[in-house]
Amino acid sequence: MNQMTLLLVFLGAGLATFLIRLSFIAVEGRVRLPSWFRTALQFVPAAMLSALIAPDLLMRDGQLALALDNARLLAGLVAIVVAARTRSVGWTIAGGMATLIGLTWWLHRLPQ
Repeated sequence: MNQMTLLLVFLGAGLATFLIRLSFIAVEGRVRLPSWFRTALQFVPAAMLSALIAPDLLMRDGQLALALDNARLLAGLVAIVVAARTRSVGWTIAGGMATLIGLTWWLHRLPQ
């Protein structure tokens, strides 16, 4: 793929993203969205975050990795517990990252 094609793809993707976001801002107050749609929109951020994070936690080298040697999965589970208990983004990130770092260090020190 040459540089001009790549540039046009980036510009097109940027324009499409801008127009999608602008459409919600432009119609605000002019169009009355159904209540079921407004309710469903509340779940979009959590669904998007889950869709971005789940493959990283569950997959390793293109294969499903549901084992105790999957440090990312275990750290993700710890982060979920911390989030449920504290309702704090900061503690969730700190707990998940500390667990990931600790487990990664520990798993690499184990004999193969």
